[in-house]
Amino acid sequence: MTRFKDIAGFDDKYLVLAGIPLVSALSLLIQFSEEFKEANWEILGPSVPIALFYVGMFWLGFRWVYAHTAARFSGSGDAVKRVAIMIVLFMTTYVIIDKFVLTPLIQIRYEWWHAETGVFTRYRVAGFIVALLALTMYETLFFRARTQKLEGEKAQLARQHVESQLEGLRNQVNPHFLFNSLNTLTWLIADDSEKAVRFVRQLSKVYRYVLESREARIILLSEELDFMKSYVFLLNERFGNNLKVEMNGLEMYSHLAIVPLSLQMLFENAIKHNVLSAQKPLTIEVFIQVNPAGDPMLVMRNNLQHKKQVMESTGVGLENIRERYRILTGREVEVIVSSQYFTVALPLLTLENV
Repeated sequence: MTRFKDIAGFDDKYLVLAGIPLVSALSLLIQFSEEFKEANWEILGPSVPIALFYVGMFWLGFRWVYAHTAARFSGSGDAVKRVAIMIVLFMTTYVIIDKFVLTPLIQIRYEWWHAETGVFTRYRVAGFIVALLALTMYETLFFRARTQKLEGEKAQLARQHVESQLEGLRNQVNPHFLFNSLNTLTWLIADDSEKAVRFVRQLSKVYRYVLESREARIILLSEELDFMKSYVFLLNERFGNNLKVEMNGLEMYSHLAIVPLSLQMLFENAIKHNVLSAQKPLTIEVFIQVNPAGDPMLVMRNNLQHKKQVMESTGVGLENIRERYRILTGREVEVIVSSQYFTVALPLLTLENV
């Protein structure tokens, strides 16, 4: 049997246990204020069980109607239809319970308490108030639970989207990079076997890091920098003096962390979009800068010398890095483009940030 919580999205057990006696007490105070002042226990004596009986029957009846209506009309576009149908069903339930259950039973139990006393009229008013309270409370809780569920699903989908992008990034250090590295290795084997051996070792370190960081959301800066040393070694073997890399003053922040492979992706983008030549070498600088809020940032800056033609983008680049930081940490990646430089500042994190 489907539970109420599974239908409505919230557990109303304690609401029922506390609500029935509380509403009963309030209805007694409102409907029989004069009797309380006059201490008319002839009327008040049986009022407590009758109030509990009335409120309990109405509440549970309305709850049953609500559960079945909410199960049938649960969509965000069904709110008006759901409320309209509930009002009709609530009033129908109210009439059925009052006319065919409560009134006959109470008249049988309290034969002297006939309709002319006005007591039944008062309880009918109290029953109507209970119906409105029940509808309002349950619909409010239903809307809140549904909103939280939708927000949770939306956040989960966003995370899954970013994780799928991240998986694509982890599964590839750009295939062009591997192809070019193998070409470089082929040339080194024929020209300098010892250097070829060092090249293979550094290449293996690069791909081992990619595999080992597969499950990591963030990684220590010290580990990313060790990886980048191997990566830069491969780049220098390929480009020679056409590429200059300066990485200074990073050691004292090595205990902090960044999103894995983000620095490598920035290097890859810089090389892909800029000219590298002996006459116009590409210079990439990596350093620490503290922003106005006092937070350390890992900054990568390269001089701008755009290529006229750029290879087709893989679609996994700077925007991926920005989105990963935004969703995983709530921090923003800063991008500054001037006439001379392209600069990206990555927030440095602690392992507790994620």
